[in-house]
Amino acid sequence: MTDIDDLVQRVAVRAAADNEDLPTPADDARIARAEAQLGFALHPLLARLYREVADGGFGPGYRLLPLSGPDASVVGEYLTRREASVGVEHPEWPAGVVPVLTWGCGMYAGVDCLVEDGQVLLFEPNPYGGGSWEQCWFLDSACLAEWLETWLAGTGWFEEDAYERDDVAEPELWEQAGSRLSAGG
Repeated sequence: MTDIDDLVQRVAVRAAADNEDLPTPADDARIARAEAQLGFALHPLLARLYREVADGGFGPGYRLLPLSGPDASVVGEYLTRREASVGVEHPEWPAGVVPVLTWGCGMYAGVDCLVEDGQVLLFEPNPYGGGSWEQCWFLDSACLAEWLETWLAGTGWFEEDAYERDDVAEPELWEQAGSRLSAGG
């Protein structure tokens, strides 16, 4: 089991090393406003990252989005995607999954705030061929802490040299996608 205090500290050290212009961490009031707009609490580890490391600007790929703001943000992206998913036959985005970073080309990493471990999901719209969006949802990591460990170790599928290694775990289809999409639409 990962020591969460140690993990947050290691993420903070890596974040500062990767980006000397990190945004100021989000204070409790900013996190509370974001959660009020979302309609649910952020996963506890995700909230700690925003509170103790920075308000986005760190992590793999294009780095974590800020919680809110005029540009792309966790709250803005979630609300936009959920609005497009409510009342339609085939919802695209499940309730409770906040997009935390974009991989580009419409792809997002999202944290499922409704499950204890905060599983990290990959939304990859390219397989979409009409109808259900469930084939576009992949389980990247069963646990946010494990996903962060993968980033810190440089062993994720998203690393530049991942295609050269045999030990890289590829995201697999998210088994709950169908039920979560239909339940949250």
